[in-house]
Amino acid sequence: MSVPYPRAGACLTIDLDAIRANYRALRALGAGADCAGVLKADAYGLGMPQVAAALDAEGCRNYFVAHLEEGIRLRQHLPAGRPVHVMHGAMPGTARDCLEHDLIPVLNDPGQLAEWRALAGELGRVLPAVLQVDTGMSRMGMARADFERLRQDPTWLDGLHLQLVMSHLACADEPDHPVNDLQRQRFEEVRALLPGVPASLANSSGVFLGAGYHFDLLRPGAALYGINPQPGNANPLAQAVSLAARVVQLRTVGAGDIIGYGARHVAKSERRIATIAIGYADGWLRALSGRSHAFVDGVAVPFVGNVSMDSITLDVTGIAEDRIAPGQPIDLLCAQQTVDDVAAQAGTIGYEVLTRLGSRFNRQYVGLAAWPPTR
Repeated sequence: MSVPYPRAGACLTIDLDAIRANYRALRALGAGADCAGVLKADAYGLGMPQVAAALDAEGCRNYFVAHLEEGIRLRQHLPAGRPVHVMHGAMPGTARDCLEHDLIPVLNDPGQLAEWRALAGELGRVLPAVLQVDTGMSRMGMARADFERLRQDPTWLDGLHLQLVMSHLACADEPDHPVNDLQRQRFEEVRALLPGVPASLANSSGVFLGAGYHFDLLRPGAALYGINPQPGNANPLAQAVSLAARVVQLRTVGAGDIIGYGARHVAKSERRIATIAIGYADGWLRALSGRSHAFVDGVAVPFVGNVSMDSITLDVTGIAEDRIAPGQPIDLLCAQQTVDDVAAQAGTIGYEVLTRLGSRFNRQYVGLAAWPPTR
């Protein structure tokens, strides 16, 4: 059986047109708000350069990453002048690196603010900045006490062009959670103290909380890549990834035969077992052992035994012999099984499954025929 990636054990397919469609859908929900793209963690594991090209072609003009190094990398793949925001801000001693690479730090605490202001003063320039305030997540952003203390100094923003004030929702994927409204109210209070500064609160799930959460800029991340922003409801977004792993070996085992590490699975009768070339080293979680499926021609075949570092064993008894052979790709992410489905089986969230997808896969991109773009 011939496949276009003969040396790889598995193939991850990323649909750039699906990502563009998701961006359009999210932007439309904003009804006038601008829509950014969050490309941290290598665009949630799907490839920062390719995803950046797709979103830029769709009209995205604001980008967010987590770390400075991510911002430096992303800057290489965008036209000059696209704002790239570093959500962790500039670590101590790295303010000049932000400036050198045309990155905008998200200022999360008084120390980051002081270092960015000091650089502005040293250079005699006004520097762009984003201010993040904590409205109830106790993770990143200015604590309310720090914000109030800083505001007592009329020069606290001297040397800065504050381009955005933002906060982050803790419970947006639970629409009825009272913390959502509490954070929105607190954010409104902060926003009123910074008149004229654009505001951003809505993450992926926050986009679906309604216009009261949209403000001036939406910041979707996982939703761009097809993760369901409304758990428990039908996913309104397109799936952006599919994954198939190839069969390494087929064998028949008898009743009483052990399958896999730890003798966790013992065959109760004669079974046909396929071993596929994917494991937890590729991000396919060990927690899926005995709890997940792969698919042959749309028919589910269960995992048996433990997920190993490089392989998984499947019970393919009942699958016609001419439908499965060494080298054949077996579907893991497909129409029958989404990233969110796999996450539920593993007791985690789609974000973790997506960002763990490994580097050993063959990766192919579909859509965006102009990739790689020419400048």
